Amino acid sequence: MSAQYHFAPGDQSNRDLYARERVLNSAIIAADIGRGWEEYLEIFDAFYADDIEVTANTETGPIHGKERIRALLFNFLAPLHVMVEIGGLAIHVRENLIHGDAADETHSAWSVNLIGVSGQTCALNWCTLRRWADSRVVYERHYDHQQSGGSLTGDDLSLNPSRTPLGFSRPS
Repeated sequence: MSAQYHFAPGDQSNRDLYARERVLNSAIIAADIGRGWEEYLEIFDAFYADDIEVTANTETGPIHGKERIRALLFNFLAPLHVMVEIGGLAIHVRENLIHGDAADETHSAWSVNLIGVSGQTCALNWCTLRRWADSRVVYERHYDHQQSGGSLTGDDLSLNPSRTPLGFSRPS
């Protein structure tokens, strides 16, 4: 007995779509904010269309255009980099692909754990819907935001000179 598989015409494009999603998500996870924010901006430039639209479950409405979103992304990533590199913040990112039913969109569930030097942890979870045109994301929506653990404070980072370990001194 032989197995026969019949694929609808869209099946190959769906596999390609999920492959692109996996490549994008893998690049995001593999990037290291401790090395800098540039790698994330390179990923954004490589995968997102110039006329990208991004929305979230907020009252601000959609944001249009690659340059505008790139500036917002930089304003988020630069301080995060400092908190990791100088403040000792640890970040762990996980993602799970969620299979959807629309031919041109993908869904992913994201989890980011922020761990301060104090041991305090804040977990952020959300889902992302992306619509693709060819090999570029043209629409992205972030939804179902959840936070567990309290917000991290300055006490959770090693930015305070009075907390410098013995034997180490900061330059004057």
